[in-house]
Amino acid sequence: MTQLSGSFEAMATSAECAIRPTDFIAYHARVRPAQDAVVDLAGNRRLTYSELDREIAKCASYLCDALANPYGARVAILGRNSVAHLVLHFACARIGAILQPLNWRLSGPELRAQVMDATPELFVYQSEFEDAAKQAHENTSVRTVVRIAPDKDELAALIERASPCEARDVGIDAPITLLYTSGTTGKPKGVIVTLGNAWATAFNFAIKNEVGPGDVLLCDMPLFHVAGLFGVSRAALFMGATVLVSDRFIPEIALARMSDPDLAITLYFAVPQMAMAMLQDPAWSKSDLTRLKALVIGGAPLPKSIVDCLLADGVMPIEGYGISEAGTVTGLPLDRSVLQRKAGSCGLPAMLIDIRIVTPDGGEAATGEVGEMWLKGPSVTPGYWNAPEATAKAFHDGWFKTGDAARCDADGYYQIVDRWKDMYITGGENVYPAEIEAALVEHAAVAECAVIGVADARWGESGCAYIVSRTSISEQDVLAHCQARLARYKIPKHVRFVDTLPRTGSGKVKKDALRRDFQELSKESAS
Repeated sequence: MTQLSGSFEAMATSAECAIRPTDFIAYHARVRPAQDAVVDLAGNRRLTYSELDREIAKCASYLCDALANPYGARVAILGRNSVAHLVLHFACARIGAILQPLNWRLSGPELRAQVMDATPELFVYQSEFEDAAKQAHENTSVRTVVRIAPDKDELAALIERASPCEARDVGIDAPITLLYTSGTTGKPKGVIVTLGNAWATAFNFAIKNEVGPGDVLLCDMPLFHVAGLFGVSRAALFMGATVLVSDRFIPEIALARMSDPDLAITLYFAVPQMAMAMLQDPAWSKSDLTRLKALVIGGAPLPKSIVDCLLADGVMPIEGYGISEAGTVTGLPLDRSVLQRKAGSCGLPAMLIDIRIVTPDGGEAATGEVGEMWLKGPSVTPGYWNAPEATAKAFHDGWFKTGDAARCDADGYYQIVDRWKDMYITGGENVYPAEIEAALVEHAAVAECAVIGVADARWGESGCAYIVSRTSISEQDVLAHCQARLARYKIPKHVRFVDTLPRTGSGKVKKDALRRDFQELSKESAS
């Protein structure tokens, strides 16, 4: 693994070899010009590799005219998934500009904070998000605003009038994208993604999931997310496959598309909430998913009961682990027997990544011992935008510290235990909330849950489970369910039922908000 990563880095910095992440588009435009590259399912637009290559070249030309100095200039986009989003992304990479894909789930003030941080010159937005866009870009660094509306697509018109231009050799270390973290514990940070990072991430996802030219990938994941932009879309185009771009996830529609023989979808990426939503949808029982080579799962571990259910229905749930700062990190092989034996594991390291599990004292964790996962390789970000202190804190001797608690078994398979900061200690024992959450969601009445550590006069800390229920369930039911599955010290001392869990724009639970809620309610009870 180290040899591979080192070989890539040596190759990438060689004067004789300039790798540009747009090269593979131009390559496939020559090799398979008539094959569909991207299909916009909402906009009913289809581009072959030859057409995509030309569209990117024309968009790059427009950007060169629109930006004062294209190299390093930021371009923000606020909108749902579309072919235009991908064209803009690759066009920025060809000239060394930096795309800032904005999360349309955020409020105007939240978006404005990110715009103020990145200081883009050009702001592209879909008319659906008119109000938020106005709040985000007015009286900022933005000099040019481009609106995309059903009746008037200003971006398409500007691209159409431009003449294709050649790609620039901008250097493999040039930033091409800023992905803003969800900010579960504070201010969101802009993760810098370079050309080299993007190339390695696409490679890792493609190899891990056996993507080939004959594959068709449906992208329901938002393109402001590392999985949607750099996993599904970039990896598919890297390998000469076809990307079907969906503007939103609706379980019934996703299942219908995967069942459609004309679309012939072979790979689908989902977070666990999406997978469970499809399983619970009435359309699941009528779906034909026999053409699906794999259902790739990332974002959180799938409960074993869900894995077993998917396997029983002939679907291969390939669990993996990835983060904005490194793209695809691990994944299970496409092997049914391995999936059954290693349920709960996030798999083996991707080809171009090195992993260490580090104990609190800085030593190497033993087999099966929990420690923090550290990463090194060409897909790992060089740091955060305008945040030197956060960057310095995230690295140690060239290794990126993920903040995730993990272990590695004797076979070399990794398991994410929890966020390192979410672990709490009760009576001297380490407790990882994710383990309790996995047990809780096995109860049929539990729709969602989150567990936090709270102060406890006797044990130092104890657990509090916040639960969103589907049907009526009591605290006694919850505790009895846990007693049958968990060690006594892991059973939550407190159970609270809520209508919803507070989440970030990317869907992560805001556990800091739950901790504040518990403290406030505890004060009220005491008074």
